[in-house]
Amino acid sequence: MPVDVSRPAALLPPRIIPRGPAASSLAPPRKSPLFSRVASHAPLLAPSLLAGDHANLAASARTVADLGLSWLHCDIMDGHFVPNLTFGPETLAALRRAGSKLFFDTHLMLSEPQRYLEPFAKAGANLISIHIEPAYDHAAALARIRALGCQNGLVLNPGTPADAIEPFLASVDLILVMTVQPGFGGQSFRAEMMPKVAQIDRWRRERGLAFRLEVDGGVDLATVRACRDAGADTFVAGTSFFRAADKAAFAAAFAAL
Repeated sequence: MPVDVSRPAALLPPRIIPRGPAASSLAPPRKSPLFSRVASHAPLLAPSLLAGDHANLAASARTVADLGLSWLHCDIMDGHFVPNLTFGPETLAALRRAGSKLFFDTHLMLSEPQRYLEPFAKAGANLISIHIEPAYDHAAALARIRALGCQNGLVLNPGTPADAIEPFLASVDLILVMTVQPGFGGQSFRAEMMPKVAQIDRWRRERGLAFRLEVDGGVDLATVRACRDAGADTFVAGTSFFRAADKAAFAAAFAAL
């Protein structure tokens, strides 16, 4: 059984009242200073643990924290929905035991994510994102994530149109647009995803919604401006961050967007 590790109180979710038919059963989450009721957010860098030192993930997490960053992106892959295996709940629990107080932005790339929500919540996840592509009750899973005390998120692969997640926009704390096909780090950024990001941002502004809009895949200093211009405010950077010669300068460049 995974260890039940308390999430840092300062990073718990906000109260955003869900609206729309897909959101009718979703309970509001708890507050976080990182979220507001406006549709515009300051840029936020979320380094991906997948690109860290797998022999010492706690040290990789400390590198992120020591730079004053608050989020750590945790890629969870099952070898079925995506062709790779990564971490399980125990990895998150071990990072909490090692003292990490980072906000764990936990991205479940699983064929049946609804089966693993409680283990990851108990292990210390702050936000749990699930994919729209597998067949399961998405609204129920989103509601369950919030009931477990976490923020929820919905994710689209490159081949999935924005319309697929449109009914859930009032029910989520984060939308993640993949800018590569998920499975492995170090892939090239797909600029053709920017119209999708822009469409979701338009819906967010038109409806006055507060979810963060995240991008993941090939995001670096050369590609992040296009993401920001399209409306993204949360940027997952794995290889580009952990291989940066000057990580502080890298983080500062994102903060200045």
